[in-house]
Amino acid sequence: MTTRGTLRVYLGAAPGVGKTYRMLEEGRRRLNRGTDVVVGFVETHDRPFTQTMLDGLEVVPRRDLTYRGAAFTELDLDALLARRPEVALVDELAHTNVPGSEHAKRWRDVDVLLDAGIDVLTTVNIQHLESLNDVVERITGVTQRETVPDAVVRRAEQIELVDMTPEALRRRMAHGNIYKPEKIDAALGNYFRVGNLTALRELALLWLADKVDEQLDHYRAAHDIDKTWEARERVVVALTGGPEGDTLIRRAARVAARTKGADLLAVHVVRGDGLAGADPANLTRQRLLVEALGGTYHQVLGADVPGALLDFARGVNATQLVLGASRRGRLAQILSPGVGVTTTAESGSIDVHLVTHEQARRFAWRSPRAAALTRGRRLTGLALALAGLPALTLGLDAARADMALTSDILAYLVLAVATALVGGLLPALVCAIGGFLLLNWCFTPPLNRFTIAERENLFALVAFVFVAVAVATVVDRAARRARDAARASAEARTLSTLAGSVLHGDNPLDALLERVRESFGLTCVTLLDRESEHDPWRPAASVGGTPCLTPADGETEVPVEENVSLVLRGHPLPAEARRLVEAFAAHAAIALRQQRLAERAAAAGTLAEVDRLRTALLSAVSHDLRTPLASAKAAVGSLRSPDVRFCAEDEAELLATAEESLDKLTRLVENLLDMSRLQAGALALTLQPVDLADALPRAADDLDAAVVLSVPEELPEVIADPALLERILVNLLGNALRYSPPGRPPSIGASEHAGLVDIRVVDHGPGIPAADHDRVFQPFQRLGDRDNATGVGLGLALSRGLAEAMGGTLVPEPTPGGGLTMTLTLHRA
Repeated sequence: MTTRGTLRVYLGAAPGVGKTYRMLEEGRRRLNRGTDVVVGFVETHDRPFTQTMLDGLEVVPRRDLTYRGAAFTELDLDALLARRPEVALVDELAHTNVPGSEHAKRWRDVDVLLDAGIDVLTTVNIQHLESLNDVVERITGVTQRETVPDAVVRRAEQIELVDMTPEALRRRMAHGNIYKPEKIDAALGNYFRVGNLTALRELALLWLADKVDEQLDHYRAAHDIDKTWEARERVVVALTGGPEGDTLIRRAARVAARTKGADLLAVHVVRGDGLAGADPANLTRQRLLVEALGGTYHQVLGADVPGALLDFARGVNATQLVLGASRRGRLAQILSPGVGVTTTAESGSIDVHLVTHEQARRFAWRSPRAAALTRGRRLTGLALALAGLPALTLGLDAARADMALTSDILAYLVLAVATALVGGLLPALVCAIGGFLLLNWCFTPPLNRFTIAERENLFALVAFVFVAVAVATVVDRAARRARDAARASAEARTLSTLAGSVLHGDNPLDALLERVRESFGLTCVTLLDRESEHDPWRPAASVGGTPCLTPADGETEVPVEENVSLVLRGHPLPAEARRLVEAFAAHAAIALRQQRLAERAAAAGTLAEVDRLRTALLSAVSHDLRTPLASAKAAVGSLRSPDVRFCAEDEAELLATAEESLDKLTRLVENLLDMSRLQAGALALTLQPVDLADALPRAADDLDAAVVLSVPEELPEVIADPALLERILVNLLGNALRYSPPGRPPSIGASEHAGLVDIRVVDHGPGIPAADHDRVFQPFQRLGDRDNATGVGLGLALSRGLAEAMGGTLVPEPTPGGGLTMTLTLHRA
């Protein structure tokens, strides 16, 4: 039987990172080691370094195919199988074969080679994995037609990541090492953006990390390794749903924060019967706290809490386990060691932290539990006992001659069981005690006396009472469990919609309150808050009828925090529903807090921006308005002076200086007015479809300077204000011309990307450090400004403001090879 070959995959985040080069390098290494290596299919894309790596390697000729009148070449699978090398190099695993090939996908060809016992080296990019196809499309805007199932790649014996930083990859692109020169600008402005490449690189690293974790889990399982391997610090905190959970979570988060890259996991063990035992409000709040601290929340099912905790901890390869100190008293701890002591004793290599808290050893009185059966069933059972005992006694007394004491006891036992099934524990106890007394008085010698002569009869009567009470207890417990199960099921169904309802709509707080109102049939639900206990209540959010202005306006108040309360109006809230409402209230308080923080952040940002602009405007007026005014005044004053007579050339020069200064002053005032309109939201826009094939040349002509235009003919129109768009382009081109070196004029190009159109103004000047990219858009500031001849630095600030007013963006990024590229993105018409 032929042994299946091994598969080695070179995984890359994007084209051009060097997957094929690395694969060929490995092939040459194995060839030099004496292994029979052939190239089945390699696509070099005319890259010189990759083509050089093919020298000395045997290449199997490709198969020629014709499809719809065009000639194609594909992997010749039959020739490769006939050659039967030890190792075959097959590029582009996700490739779709030309119709007429033996298989539709190349990975199926590779599977055949592996079945034949041939080892295969292959390559694939992260965007071609089936599970990430839609994610990559949302990131890059490009639909990947060629995909490969993740399982095919995961089955590989070895997966090697070929990694490269986005900046290095873009430099390779700019140097012509990936695509031909005519495709470089379009690629850099579309798929090979820094953001796209960074996101793809993260996807590749995370996918491979999952694969490594999976391999580690398989290895540990195959070798029966139960001990924790501290490859990564993982801290698990156990939650009971009690009020001490917040303390434990924060303590566990501090433990995890001591190690970079540590994971925080919170786990709650649900009882084996599936019934709710913890406070859902506490668990909801604690789950949100865990997620806010960067951790994950889990629930596991288990009757043995210490065993379930340790099974979960070992399953996630945890290194530390955080538990709360016991809340039980000393006597209870003597009778049973408890979860903390048992878990610590059985933890093995997992470190266990027992954290003290305010609830430790604090005895809590439990509220009386509600009856298991309804009041009607209990009354019916009691009536059955009170009426059945006399009737049964009379019947047995009439048949005394035909029945023994054993039969009498069984008859009373049947009545006691029937009473237990109907009415539960209390009626069954009444029936059992009454039956015991009647049996003793009427049927146990000596008769008509509460004494028992024979030990056998005493044992029979005691056994009768025991069985009756046991049956009644079982029935009562079963009824109680059924009631708890029904309540837990209803709570679970309601809570399952809670998270989704918060995420729907523009106002999650209103959506959550509406869910409370619908779930409990209320007429109004109001969330009240106040600054302090001495301030009046105010409605933070309300749904339904007229909002409640104070807690007294509703039938039920659910305090959430000291100064936050949920008030319900419509009908009194049942006691069994309060826990569920508390869970909703905890979510509502968190949603309110997030909403207030967002509002404060927005207000603070606006005030800071206004203050900064005011300060900068005063600086600009005092510093930059003087220059054109002084120049114009000096020129006009010289012309009006009676003491000096100027020639025609001097007069023309002075007039030109005055006109130029006044033009600068006019442009500055216009820019200041436009900036003020932008800040006030009063800028008038006339948005309409604009053809860039006309707009871009007009902007270049306005500057009367050399500019390289590169605009595709099929470029769609954009939505913009024609005049403002031209003004933006003039500002950007003017800035690029100012810093472009001699002989290398700036270029302007455009391309479409996912419903957007990018206009790129590229210069090859000194560029701007990445840390200063945002500073260039600050009004009234210029990087390295030491003179008054270059303006006040409003051009780029105004350009970004105008772009955003038209629904677009203006983003700077380094030009590969040196310089700055300003990318204006507008919506396609």
